[in-house]
This record gives sequence, C-alpha cells and structure tokens, in this order.
Amino acid sequence: MPGWLTIDQKRRNSVEIERKWMVKDWPAAELPLVKEQLMRQGYVTVRPTVRIREEAEVGGKTDFVLCFKSISKDNGLSRKEIELNIPEDKFAELEDLIGLPLIKKVRKTYRLPDGLLLEVNQVDEGLPTEFWYAEVEFESTEQAKKWNPESCGLGDYLSDDVTSRPDSSMGAYWVQTRLGGKVS
Repeated sequence: MPGWLTIDQKRRNSVEIERKWMVKDWPAAELPLVKEQLMRQGYVTVRPTVRIREEAEVGGKTDFVLCFKSISKDNGLSRKEIELNIPEDKFAELEDLIGLPLIKKVRKTYRLPDGLLLEVNQVDEGLPTEFWYAEVEFESTEQAKKWNPESCGLGDYLSDDVTSRPDSSMGAYWVQTRLGGKVS
C-alpha cells in the first residue's frame, strides 16, 4: 500500500444502507445539529462509483476522501463502500485529472429522536440546478425498510422517497450537470 494512503478507523470497508428523499430546505423541526460540513465532490467514474470528496467540518478539520461504491443489487437501498483518506495533494491531482468543476454541497447532520442521523444536503447553491436531498443511514436493510419518517415527526418533510430511483443519485447529477448527460 502506498505510504500516502491511510485508512481512518471511522472510514472502513462496509455496506452502506440508506434511504434518500428529495426535500426543499433544512428541516423545520427542532432537531439537534450534530455537525455542519462544506463539501466538494467529483467523479472519476459513476458506474461503479469512484468519487473524491473534500469534507470540511465547520469549525473543525478537513478530510480528503477517495470512495469506491459498488452497483446496488437491491433497488438502491444498499451497496458496498470503501472510503480512504488521502492527502490533500493527491486529492488535488485527482481533481485535476477529472478536469471539471466539482459539485459543492452544504451538509447538516441532525440527530433524530430515535438516535438515527438525518443528513440534509444543499447541492450547488445558487446555480440553476440547485437542489436539496436528505438521507438516513441504517444498520440493516430490515431496519431501513421498516423505518417510517412519521415516527420522528418528519412525515411531511420526508415524503418524496427516491431511494429506488437511479436518476436521483449524485452520480446521475454529475453526469447531467458536468458531462452533459453522456457517460464517457
């Protein structure tokens, strides 16, 4: 393994299990804010996913992450994921290799009453393509399938579940807004 490549204990080989909703703003509900991050991300390829992301925690540290994600075999609910912290200079090299403007995101992570985390993202603020989405990650597919936003008072806020829609992924957004709809 190259000396510059490190595996953070918080970033591990795992299966990402999550549901996704399109939303219109930050949640109106009074939820505890866990953290706020400013992000930039881009894709080397989208199928399977190879992504770079800069994650700058407001008032905290900045991580540079190289991520690999498998193709989902269960309608978008789960997929294998490997995340590796990389040095800033390697991130810059990959950004240069990609050669396109990275997607900008603001992410606010809230703790839900049941202990789960709600990640709400504002994407490409100020651009005509700006949009918002929210995600909740789960420990199992059974938990994900059973979880109801109503249980946390978010039924109206999380009413547009797009988990199973491949066109709602950040990779699909990348293809539409950075590659003109064509996968190279």
